[in-house]
Amino acid sequence: MKSFRFPLEKALDWRHTQLQLAEARVQQQLSAVAAIDQARTELDAMGHRTELEVRQFQPLAGGDLGALGSFRLAIRVRGRQLAAQRLECQKELAARQAATVEARRRCRLLEKLKDKHHAEWQSAADRELDELAADSYLAQWARRRLPL
Repeated sequence: MKSFRFPLEKALDWRHTQLQLAEARVQQQLSAVAAIDQARTELDAMGHRTELEVRQFQPLAGGDLGALGSFRLAIRVRGRQLAAQRLECQKELAARQAATVEARRRCRLLEKLKDKHHAEWQSAADRELDELAADSYLAQWARRRLPL
């Protein structure tokens, strides 16, 4: 009996490649979301540090308070920008995750088909081996029965 060969092996390999690419894209988007979160954390920390530093000024001048107000406003604007960027990244992440789920589904479909073909091939190979064993047994039995 010839060895097992799945006729759609190249298609299965292609599906595996697509799945790996989709997973890499999800990881890339997760990194982008994490970078935005990190930027937001740093922005909040910078705002807090600046607030504490200005409060410790001796003497505290009106220009310092004006600058602090402008800085607070800039922090809020940048915070909104980061929130909007994060929202867009989250939308893109959801789309990429959906694409990954679809790629995984397609890959599993071909893997199941391959498993089914392999099981059928194994069953046929087992039948062929059983037939060969039965023929061999009958041939030996017939030789023993023949008179010398």
